[in-house]
Amino acid sequence: MKPGRFGLSSVFVGSPAFFRRIAPLFGLAALFFVTPAVGQHAAQKAADVVAERVGDTAFIRLRAPSFAALSPRQQALAYWLTQASIAIDPIIYDQFSACGLRQKRLLEEIVAHSGGIKPTTRAKIADYAKLFWANRGNHNEITSQKFLPGFTFQELRLAAASAESDGGFKTAYADLPPLKTAAEVKLEVDALRASFFDAAFEPMEVAKSPGGGKDVIQASSNTFYPGLSLTDLKDFKDRYALNSRVVRGADGKLTELVYRAGTRDAKVPAGLYATFLKKANECLEQSLPYAEPQQAEAIRHLIRFYETGEYSEWLAFGIAWVQNDATVDFDSGFIEVYRDARGAKGSSQSFVTITDKPVTAAITKLADNAAYFEEKAPWLEKYRRTAFKPPVVKAVETLIETGDFNVSTIGDNLPNEDEIHDKYGSKNFLFTGSSRALNAATGKTAFAEFAPDDAAIARNEKFGGEAQDLLVAMHEVIGHGSGRLSERLSGGAQPFLKEYYSTLEEGRADLMALWNVWDPKLKELGLITNQEEVAKAMYDNAAMVALTQLRRIPRGDTIEEDHERDRQMIAHYIAAQVPGSIEEFKRDGKTYVRVADYEKMRKGVGMLLAELMRIKAEGDYDAIRTLVEKYGVHFDPAVRDEVVTRYAKLDLPTYFAGVNAWLTARVDAKGEVKKVEISYPEDVVTQYLRYGAMYDAGLGR
Repeated sequence: MKPGRFGLSSVFVGSPAFFRRIAPLFGLAALFFVTPAVGQHAAQKAADVVAERVGDTAFIRLRAPSFAALSPRQQALAYWLTQASIAIDPIIYDQFSACGLRQKRLLEEIVAHSGGIKPTTRAKIADYAKLFWANRGNHNEITSQKFLPGFTFQELRLAAASAESDGGFKTAYADLPPLKTAAEVKLEVDALRASFFDAAFEPMEVAKSPGGGKDVIQASSNTFYPGLSLTDLKDFKDRYALNSRVVRGADGKLTELVYRAGTRDAKVPAGLYATFLKKANECLEQSLPYAEPQQAEAIRHLIRFYETGEYSEWLAFGIAWVQNDATVDFDSGFIEVYRDARGAKGSSQSFVTITDKPVTAAITKLADNAAYFEEKAPWLEKYRRTAFKPPVVKAVETLIETGDFNVSTIGDNLPNEDEIHDKYGSKNFLFTGSSRALNAATGKTAFAEFAPDDAAIARNEKFGGEAQDLLVAMHEVIGHGSGRLSERLSGGAQPFLKEYYSTLEEGRADLMALWNVWDPKLKELGLITNQEEVAKAMYDNAAMVALTQLRRIPRGDTIEEDHERDRQMIAHYIAAQVPGSIEEFKRDGKTYVRVADYEKMRKGVGMLLAELMRIKAEGDYDAIRTLVEKYGVHFDPAVRDEVVTRYAKLDLPTYFAGVNAWLTARVDAKGEVKKVEISYPEDVVTQYLRYGAMYDAGLGR
């Protein structure tokens, strides 16, 4: 689950179809830990953090100062793990669109060979390429809506021709063969015309509120079920639920194209994405001598999973991985299912981190008291968890994030599989490096614009950061792992709750934080300063977010993203079910939202939390569909237009992408790493062309 999306997105947890991440929950509050138990990090300035901005997207630098304190062995491990992350990065572009990899190749070849292109055209194509990389395709990462170029088709044609004459397209791009002549390049550009310029072609990457008579599968451009519909899939049983593409075979029957590299003895044949998974495995194998034994065991299972695609190996990886708390840690795989409207297929992602030990020590106190907070939960006794495996909790600095993992993720609870959670626990990552960078890039002017009164502004100024971080920590640490399912849901709740599962789970975890922020145990543990003011700051944000998050939805009148649905559901449900709790009002022609009564709002928090736990425990699909559709999906587009206009006047970024650290290694003739150095790319183009060069030597720079 991602706290990074906690306001940009949220947390994702649960079964295989569980997206346990959290993004900057509200996106308007400070994001770095400031409680006395944790200590303050040095403030960062926007000028130092923002590498570049393209329209409303800011590219922010992620720093990892802890890298210098790693041992040479740990640094070598970090190098090979980051290389494995880069190796799987291209997969997500193909998962998001059948044209994605070809579009990526075309843009990268043009950007890398742009010397002869007209400067104005070169700038427009470069800006579009940066947004394409930031979103892993030409659909916005949050809204799923397609964005179009600022250049013309003719300009793209001329730029591609110029790049070809400058040496572009002469080398293979992974599985894509070279384009050896100007005529071949022209044909490729023509073939991709609609994918770039036609707004009606693949308009939504994932459409959970489709129109035009299409269902959620037909209206989504991703490639999990090409040419199929929900009706086609009604009785289909996935064997490779996370890691396959379902297609109709020549015999008319549905079959799965499994994501796998294949085994060296060819007993398991290569499958979809074999080129990228083989390269990732090569890097993972190189990492083994530098990993500690338990971590090496996890890596071996991941290698085997990438070879065979078998779920048993994925479980074995998760079991070994969750029990290991290495300083240099990582995750990799087909993990989160948010991008599949059906809630089954995992999108490719990876990250590599370094543990921020002082912050980790403080937040571990929450994990150690998970049983206490379970006992205080407002749901029925029969839904209480009675056995706890304390989760691994770690605050981390990020070395790299690739695939479907965005810099706005500031929390992640993994693995998602209930059979691992129940017996072996979970890992909770709090991405403090990302939090600090996001905080520096946004500041507090947006909160002041949307705050209902001066008291809320003053409260946020003093306690907003603490409230945000505490919410993220509780969401991840005591939120997702809480509660117990009824016996009939032995395979988890996701198969019963389907497309609404992630919204429910994100909302449930948010509500656990909102419910427990008033508990005196937090003061006893030294995790909160002024409890009343921190709690009020958290509630202020939870009420306001249904309004402020509309700034990220420029078109339409429905919310497609699960974290944003969960946040609106919470605010709108409480306002409707507990009169006098949350109020929307106008002042000077502007819309505001305020907490009218904090005790009444907490009453609403408890009501909704208890109901969501009941729904999850019983697999009550009709109930969660009714809740989400009534409170979480629809909004007034006139209010949205007002919010977008007000936010635009602040000249602040709306979306974010990361510029990762770059590790280079000196390797001797025996393949042993002798020295690893860390640097930070100064521009976005350098980063992504370096990544692309792993599969296209012609992009090297």
